[in-house]
Amino acid sequence: MTGIKSTMDLVMERAARMGVATPEEMRYEESLKKGMQCTADYLNNTGSSLPDILEQQEASQQEAIRRGMLASLLRNLFLPRDEDGTKRMDRAVRGLLELNQHSSDVAAVCQELQSVARQYGQHRQQLYDQLKEQMRMQIEQLLMRKGLSSDGMHIDPTLEPQFKEQWSRLETDLDRQYGQAMEQFKAQLKEWTGA
Repeated sequence: MTGIKSTMDLVMERAARMGVATPEEMRYEESLKKGMQCTADYLNNTGSSLPDILEQQEASQQEAIRRGMLASLLRNLFLPRDEDGTKRMDRAVRGLLELNQHSSDVAAVCQELQSVARQYGQHRQQLYDQLKEQMRMQIEQLLMRKGLSSDGMHIDPTLEPQFKEQWSRLETDLDRQYGQAMEQFKAQLKEWTGA
């Protein structure tokens, strides 16, 4: 979030130096930033529900704050690689649903998006386990050809450079395949939510 915030600050400072930003634009940008910060707190489980937070803001700022919230939530829709990533993405989906309670279209896309993320996680783990087993068998065969036995040895193929290289290629391909679907869902959500 700090990368987003510092980029936003740089843009605002540059606009202010150029004298281009009007006071209304500056207030709008500050409200966007405030929405993003509220979302960061929400995603870190330190904030209450986003509609409650939004309701506490000045009426004139609510639309810009909501847009900042939505933009931040959309940035947190990604292909999770671990349990923490899954929890963060699920929380972002929950936030989108909270801010778009009356939209069945948004709910349907969020459900599909979560399904794709789960499939990605399962497919990723399956490929990892298959490659690991394949490499373990290759190591055992190599030991047998050299007249050695692998009995009693703990073989960890994940430490082999060849494993890391092949896994990197497989993971890149998998990320590209699932990433395209994820980007399509995010584009639909962006359009439908007005982010």
